[in-house]
Amino acid sequence: MKHNVQGILQSNQTVVSLIQRVFDMFFIIISLYFVMNYFKLDWSLQQSAMAAIAVTLFNFSSGFGDLYISWRGLSPFKEMKKVTVHLFISAGIIFICATFLTPQYPIDTPLMLMWFVTTLLLLITYRIVLRLLLSTLRSNGFNTRSFVIAGAGQLGQKLVSKVTSNQALGLVFKGYYDDSNRVGKSDAVSIDGDLEQLVKDCKNGLTDRVYITLPMRAEKRIKWLMKELADSTASVYLVPDVFMFELLHARSDVVAGIPTISIYDSPLDGSNKIIKRVEDVVLSSIILLLITPVLICISIAVKLSSPGPILFKQNRYGVDGTAIKVWKFRSMTVMEDGKKVTQAKKNDIRLTSIGRFIRSTSLDELPQFFNVLQGRMSIVGPRPHAVTHNEEYRTIINGYMLRHKVKPGITGWAQVNGWRGETDTLEKMEKRVEFDLDYIQNWSLIFDIKIIVATIFKGFIDKNAY
Repeated sequence: MKHNVQGILQSNQTVVSLIQRVFDMFFIIISLYFVMNYFKLDWSLQQSAMAAIAVTLFNFSSGFGDLYISWRGLSPFKEMKKVTVHLFISAGIIFICATFLTPQYPIDTPLMLMWFVTTLLLLITYRIVLRLLLSTLRSNGFNTRSFVIAGAGQLGQKLVSKVTSNQALGLVFKGYYDDSNRVGKSDAVSIDGDLEQLVKDCKNGLTDRVYITLPMRAEKRIKWLMKELADSTASVYLVPDVFMFELLHARSDVVAGIPTISIYDSPLDGSNKIIKRVEDVVLSSIILLLITPVLICISIAVKLSSPGPILFKQNRYGVDGTAIKVWKFRSMTVMEDGKKVTQAKKNDIRLTSIGRFIRSTSLDELPQFFNVLQGRMSIVGPRPHAVTHNEEYRTIINGYMLRHKVKPGITGWAQVNGWRGETDTLEKMEKRVEFDLDYIQNWSLIFDIKIIVATIFKGFIDKNAY
């Protein structure tokens, strides 16, 4: 096995980190220069001091916040979020110090805000360009890293398949290492040697990275391997075989200094939770203002068409399985909310004259925008089911209750893909749950917007809405 020396930046992380630090300092200073010119102000000693302090604070904060790590294969969104946080910290400290410690040198707030925004745009833009450049180089065989797999089982093979299919990562696979008695007949892969041979090759500098994919039952062998590899310069990564299961928003975390891996978790925590809530409040407020005349007309029609209340408030499960009241325009002559709830069927005799129309057009769901403002629901999320249906399906569909790791929604990924309405077969409910969990695993603000746009064009009227 020969060591790959084609990379033009073989000590690349030191070089790339240095480039990033230089560019960060340059763009912080140059953006202040641009803003000063925009406001037609002269550069003075105060601006020089502000620029120097901003550069120092940003580098200090970023160094502690792991901004200058290798982002190869890691989330670009996470990197951009770190940039935003550290820049915000730096700008905040400057603003507070100038306001309370040096009031004799007041800061122009509009200038400060424009400096912050301009700097942020420049820092994010050049990082995206740098990522694209590095991806292009790696795809062409430059700036690469070699890696091997310790453990030729299913997890190791899956990891190789994922990595080698993405050339932009710049990771070149060099082979599997495994003890012969750990390789089953189904593992039709070529083994380059046992784990003792892997240790020898690593100590001889023949590979850059080692991914340990041995099963957790091989605990003693894993500990031995990690101890031996500490006497090499290879980067070593442990890939637990829990990732062979279908995990929900799996991520690493630290609890009281102990590293953990989440198995079933929600993507909506921390800043994501705030983003989701702002999205819900802003959009639902705008929508309610626009549809107020429609709400009034439907309310009158429901009241005149049949005796009973205008709204039907049914018990449903909210986030984490807590009970909530979901509002709908009443569309039936019955108000079922007990242990037995019969789903609406085609040509259901329980539907009122106006109820048939508002259900087929999904107009009966409009009051749920008030639920969104109350914080009980989101605009986008898994549709809430009646409590009795939850209790029925949670026992027969694996992972059913994981739908409740996020707030229920007025529309959802399952609905825009046609899985709405009556679930008269187990397969229909399974498909709905499948799409709901896919939404939770892959949540993003862009994903929400995509679903909202799809709902506008094809989500209101559907052959299964009755």
